[in-house]
Amino acid sequence: MKVNLFLHQDQLLNDTYDYNRVAYYVDMGLGKTFIGSEKMWELNTPYNLVICQKSKIDDWKEHFEEFYPEYKAIVFDKQSLEIIPEESVLIINYDKVWRRPELTHLRDFTMMLDESSLIKNERSNRSKFILNQLKPNNVILLSGTPVSGKYEEIISQVNLLGWKISRDLFMKQYVKREWDDIDGGWKIIGYKNIDRLKRKLRQYGAVFMKTEEVYDLPEQNHINILVKTTKQYKEFSAHHMCEYDGEMFIGDTPSKAKLYQRQFAGHMNKNKLIRLRELIESTSDRLIIFYNFKKEYEVIKQLCDELERPVSSVNGDMRDLEAYERQSDSITLIQYQAGAMGLNLQKSNKIIYFTLTDKSELFEQSKKRTHRIGQKQPCFYYYLLTKGSVEWRMLDVLKMRKDYTDELFEYEEMKK
Repeated sequence: MKVNLFLHQDQLLNDTYDYNRVAYYVDMGLGKTFIGSEKMWELNTPYNLVICQKSKIDDWKEHFEEFYPEYKAIVFDKQSLEIIPEESVLIINYDKVWRRPELTHLRDFTMMLDESSLIKNERSNRSKFILNQLKPNNVILLSGTPVSGKYEEIISQVNLLGWKISRDLFMKQYVKREWDDIDGGWKIIGYKNIDRLKRKLRQYGAVFMKTEEVYDLPEQNHINILVKTTKQYKEFSAHHMCEYDGEMFIGDTPSKAKLYQRQFAGHMNKNKLIRLRELIESTSDRLIIFYNFKKEYEVIKQLCDELERPVSSVNGDMRDLEAYERQSDSITLIQYQAGAMGLNLQKSNKIIYFTLTDKSELFEQSKKRTHRIGQKQPCFYYYLLTKGSVEWRMLDVLKMRKDYTDELFEYEEMKK
């Protein structure tokens, strides 16, 4: 069927018409799927390879089957390349791609990376395989948050665009650093020459677009919900050791201490469940709840069942959106890693953050599940924050579009 593009999508394709390696760094909701697939169609190679998150495999297959029936969409698992016909789109997830060495023999193909920021770690197996082993004729990168506030994370992506700048040279030209005498290494303190960096990226086929450049979306409202702390949180925060429900928690490393503080402020804080119950009971509207850990899912799901609210779930084990789609009083529980990216949830305009992620990219993406094209109502974001806990500092850091790292946590612990 004929794909009817929006004006802004046509504009981006026209801006990159002369490039065979492109990056569409555009906000969620502006239709990167259509922009990327239309560019792939224009490039017209015999074979095509789409690498995406596991949760997006079926979405991409259905997209090509519906809008580009001339392609044969294949979820690539263990097929032999010898039986793959021309005019095919092979679809595979990031965690499997490096386990399929036969893909290194693929020729005459266009490679598209959905959420290309997932190759930011150049040392990971997936990144090394994609950067060094695959030999695409053309490259299409799609991301709404290509750097998450850390410009050094874009190096692997710009190399794929054909800008063969080394990490050392990139750091010298665009990153401010100072020597840390305590740890004996360079510490990033900021960035420089960003306008020059963006001009350079445009020379290599990268284009940028924000939602506000295209649409007037509804207002966003951010509301902090204060939650009483507990004796256990205070005890663990003071001594990095505390017993809860018959189990001893010992934070003997910065990573463990941060993890347990988050859990003592989260599902192990009964006051937070009380405040969550109050929020749920205050409305019969569709609600979205973001969480981190399986234990959180268990207690939130139990609460929803007690309140007799229909539940949808998106996590590493399931993706069930039936209640969300069909019932206006549903509650959709989403684990950040599994559902912060890619879902269209604009039937709801209320998101509750039971706990916060420590990843800026997931935080920014999560807000766009409801604040996107098709949303007619103001969007509300409710942050359940335990008083005096690590959650407040995490939110401050996330607002700066930075990750809340173990190093930050350790530094703040030292200041106490």
